This record gives sequence, structure tokens and C-alpha cells, in this order.
Amino acid sequence: MHQISEHLPEYDCWFSQIFTDLLIYKYIKKYTPLADATVLAGQFRARSEEYLNNNGLNIDYAAKRNSYDLVVYCSDMVMAKSLSKSKTIWVQEGMIDQYTLLSAIVKKLGLPTYLTGDTSLNGSSDACDIYCSASEGYKNYITKRGTGRDKVFVTGIPNYDNCNQYLDNDFPHRDYVMVATSDMRETYRKEDRPAFIRQAVAIANGRQLLFKLHPNEKFERAQAEIRKHAPAGTLIYHGGNTSYMVANCAELITQYSTVVYTGLALGKKVHSYFDVDELKRLAPIQNSGTSAKNIAQICRAYIEFKGNRTEFLKQFVFRPEEITQQEEMYA
Repeated sequence: MHQISEHLPEYDCWFSQIFTDLLIYKYIKKYTPLADATVLAGQFRARSEEYLNNNGLNIDYAAKRNSYDLVVYCSDMVMAKSLSKSKTIWVQEGMIDQYTLLSAIVKKLGLPTYLTGDTSLNGSSDACDIYCSASEGYKNYITKRGTGRDKVFVTGIPNYDNCNQYLDNDFPHRDYVMVATSDMRETYRKEDRPAFIRQAVAIANGRQLLFKLHPNEKFERAQAEIRKHAPAGTLIYHGGNTSYMVANCAELITQYSTVVYTGLALGKKVHSYFDVDELKRLAPIQNSGTSAKNIAQICRAYIEFKGNRTEFLKQFVFRPEEITQQEEMYA
């Protein structure tokens, strides 16, 4: 969102951690600790606002200070009613979780999409005026799940559109087998972590192992498990630049992590709980880092347009700054 705003200097841009005005959330937040394990609160809000403050950006949590001509969302699974009169654009923020039987039931019954407990229906509500997807593959995914095809533009997404830049880095280790974990247990999903670690050890087959833990994980618990089930000398990181770590690895093992797309873009052999061939079809386009500018182009045009969304989509011509075809490595 910050990168997109940098291409809209003529507008007064404000930022908020994702929020909801659902009454059930207020109850959960007040009486249980469950909310702190979600992107709505806890360390996620704290870290986001730390970033915003460090970069001198305007914060309007829950959009209480101003009214807005345009709201740019990274999720259409929880959308505040207080912003219903604003123009809206959805921007894909990363990997969308695997579509499951529960996803299908929620969709079929017309239930709130957040009841899936994951992001499998993110982008599929058709609730925003315009959608910006990471790739043609993801455009097909969200339109298959319910969003109108005419309102989806393949723009690429910032942070995953120029992975070659990570090859020039100062991370001190190279040629290891990297393991990027996920926060399944912290978000109340089932996981056999010891079995996953042993699988990673088998794949490494004597090579140096490096674990990069998800920022939401309980570090002490995860570290103790790795020390118990992985060889001595295994490297463990809870912070640091994950993209640099991926760039320097020989092979990448993931669970449900978007960093698998960085590995694919850089030609790494990857492992994932997702089907790797499907990931290759979904992989974000590599357009030399122009996704933010592409999205800002749409934002600017839609803000300035005086008619409604239907009229805008009929006359707007999207001219991407640089959209390249997927590398042959994805074939």
C-alpha cells in the first residue's frame, strides 16, 4: 500500500490496519484472546503501525478521522459498512489459501467468507468495484469463485514482481536448504511440526539447513522443536530479510507461504503443501517492479472519473507499465 501511495503524490493518502465493525468481533476482542492471533489485532496491527510511523505516513485506524473518495483494500473478506459509500479497489497482497470443502460450503450457502478461517475466498466476494490481481492465473481463480471478470485487472503485486533484485544481497549464508514455516498452530489449524521438520531433514540429505520462522510463531517452542528433530548446526531465524534468504538458498521447502513465489521466480527447486504445478500457473508476474505504478494508474483514473463503476469499466483502458510473460521456468 505504501508503494502504491508513492505513485499518488497529489492525493492525501491515509493508512489503517485492516479492521471490521462487526459486532461479533467487538465481543471476541473484549472477552477472548482470539483476535490477537488474526491480522485484525495484536502484533500485526502493532507492527503495521510501527512501519507507518517509521515512514512518516498518516494513520487513521478504522477510518474515523476522514471521509474517503477511494478505499484500497487488501482483503474483501471483512469490509466496514462505514466505508460503503467510497469507491473501492481490491489489491491482492500475496498467496490465497487453498480452496477447501469448507470454502465451498461457505460460498454455496452465501455465508460470510471469513467463516472459512483462512484466505481461500479472498478476492471472490465481488464486493469491490475493481480488483487488481497478481497474475492471469489468480484472475481466473477469483473470477471462478464469484468476482466479475470485467472488473479484474492483471497488474502484478508489489513485493513479488521483481524477485531478481534480491540476488544482490549481504546475507552471509549460501547454498543451504531453506525451510519457511507457517503459523498454522497460532491460527488454530492442525499441524504435525516434528513430522514436517523430519521431512525437511530428509530432503536436505546432509546439506546445511536454514529455518525461517513465520513472524507470528511462538519462537521458543518452534526453536526447541527444530533443535530436537534437526541436525546440530541448523540455522534458525525469526527475523531478517526472507527474500534474501530465498535468493541464496539451493532449495526451498515451504508450507503455506507466499515466499514460494520468490523461489519459483528465481528458479529454485521448491516444495509446498500446495500443488507446485498449480503454483506455477498462479505465480505473480515479474514486471521489473512496476506493479505499484500499474495499480496507482487505476486508482488515479477511478478517483477522477465522475461516473459510476459500470461506466468506468466500459471506457477505461488499462495500459500496464511493463507486463512480461511468465519465464520458461514456470512452464
